Amino acid sequence: MNNYIGIGFRKEFSDEFLSSGKLKPGFIEVAPENWMGIGGYWKKIFKQVTEKYLVLAHGLSLSIGSPEDLDWTFLKQVKDFIKEYDIQIYSEHLSYSKCDNAHLYDLLPVPFTEDAIKHISNRIKHVQDFLEMKIAIENVSYYTPVAAEMTELEFINEIVSEADCNLLLDVNNVYVNAFNHKYNAIEFIHGLPLEKVSYIHMAGHEQVEPDLIIDTHGANVIELVYDLFDYTTRFVRPVPVLLERDFNIPDLEVLQDEINKLNRIISINWDLQNESTKKHIPAAV
Repeated sequence: MNNYIGIGFRKEFSDEFLSSGKLKPGFIEVAPENWMGIGGYWKKIFKQVTEKYLVLAHGLSLSIGSPEDLDWTFLKQVKDFIKEYDIQIYSEHLSYSKCDNAHLYDLLPVPFTEDAIKHISNRIKHVQDFLEMKIAIENVSYYTPVAAEMTELEFINEIVSEADCNLLLDVNNVYVNAFNHKYNAIEFIHGLPLEKVSYIHMAGHEQVEPDLIIDTHGANVIELVYDLFDYTTRFVRPVPVLLERDFNIPDLEVLQDEINKLNRIISINWDLQNESTKKHIPAAV
């Protein structure tokens, strides 16, 4: 059963994806910013893929941690996109990517402080009210804490609780941060509000130094991250799982092998026998 495992749709492999049948995900994920307002050839391609697959949205430029006002023009475009393609889950990063209206083209960490909790939670509430749906906020990788008053785990829990939003649990990011900042990944997983997880990401990374891993989304998932996923899914209800691969795209058969491996893990940890007649993945709560 492939319903729960999806793939990020990329223009680089769109033709082969649509024509070959080598890659069989249960859904696709797209960044709304890359597809809103498109026309011509790519509009036609996107229409074909959305007629065949359920679409989930993972944003890049909401910049929920920015100090300036929310971009309501952008949010109106996102809302229209969500409605046009009947998107059940819209997720974003617990980070910021804009400052003084300048796009930084990176996902930068926010300080783990009480002021940041209040600011970000309030912004999430406004976004959810406007979109008329809960959003899922992703735990991000970071390489140095910024003016921290608390731990990353405490910060995430406070945000999810105060904003009353869902959590996108990126298992690879937990592994990367645990390695880089020398904490226990299993204890971190258990400390999260797992009942609020509505979406999971899995990805590869690159170890660039003996004590430093970089989250790249450009490599195969390693066994230790599969192990952490295996452990995590024993404590999380069935939710959609995305295999992220943003560049260094391998043969589609390689991606399908990874999808198959993820499916084998969840088929053991989640009781999907009773789910087999469902035609869609569960919506976010």
